[in-house]
Amino acid sequence: RVLSSMKNYWVAFSTLLFCLCSAHLAAAEPLKKLVIVAGRPSHPPRMHEFNAGVKLLHKSLAGTGVDAHFVLNGWPEDEAVFSNAAAVVFYMDGGKGHEVVKDEGRRLKLIDQWAQKGVGLGFMHFGVEVVPEQAGAELKRWIGGHYEHEHSCNPIWEASFQTFPDHPVARGVKPFKIKDEWYFNIRFAGDIAGNQPTDASGLKFVPILVATPTDETRDGPYVYPKGPYKHIQENKGRAETVLWTVERADGGRGMGFTGGHFHDNWADENYRKVILNAFHWLAKAEVPKDGVNSLAAVDINANLDPKNKK
Repeated sequence: RVLSSMKNYWVAFSTLLFCLCSAHLAAAEPLKKLVIVAGRPSHPPRMHEFNAGVKLLHKSLAGTGVDAHFVLNGWPEDEAVFSNAAAVVFYMDGGKGHEVVKDEGRRLKLIDQWAQKGVGLGFMHFGVEVVPEQAGAELKRWIGGHYEHEHSCNPIWEASFQTFPDHPVARGVKPFKIKDEWYFNIRFAGDIAGNQPTDASGLKFVPILVATPTDETRDGPYVYPKGPYKHIQENKGRAETVLWTVERADGGRGMGFTGGHFHDNWADENYRKVILNAFHWLAKAEVPKDGVNSLAAVDINANLDPKNKK
């Protein structure tokens, strides 16, 4: 009996020791690295405040489940910041002068290499717009779609988000309304409408923020060109996606977000939370059941770029 008791004791002790060691190793696992790249200043004050917005989001990520880094004023001179990144997000101006298409296509090839290794990629606001011939195929492959000039449109309108999918990016997000330059009618992979979960072109596509523009919103004016566009008017009553996610066949993840025009919107808890959730999800970090809660106070007036009033 003594020998049996001692054997049971050592079995129990060994099991406990194994569990403690496993827990320690799990706790010691490094955080997923996230890099957020801010574009150069543009637009009047409190619009396209990419540097201030990225700093605010970076501060909001303190103490959460990612190792967040940021880059200001466009593509970094030292690309070492991207080393071992689990996810990279671009919040910047786009179009023909997009930071990712510069350097004679070298940057596009570099990002494509990241994607093939499973790195998560996110593009926000004007950053979702590319010239199709320059990078349309790449953005469709990386994040499932892009803004296309005169196919998509960019009115300023108040979107109402009332329901959310069962997806980590939507955790803890409550219904909210907010005015922004919400681009819609995105050129999605496979030419899907983009307002329903689906599989398209090898991507698992899930819309996260979906709202229905009013008829007046569809009629314009749009920010540029002012419209209206006949094909936009013909879809009156259709819900539109302004934040979406994809899971790629390479194992990586992608995210597109058309909001982010007005800097003051980052003060809204739900607006900010859904993006912080998206950052974690892109990097394959665990999103808490109630979503990512920022431990840092949000100072919406901090780090604004000096701009001339217009």
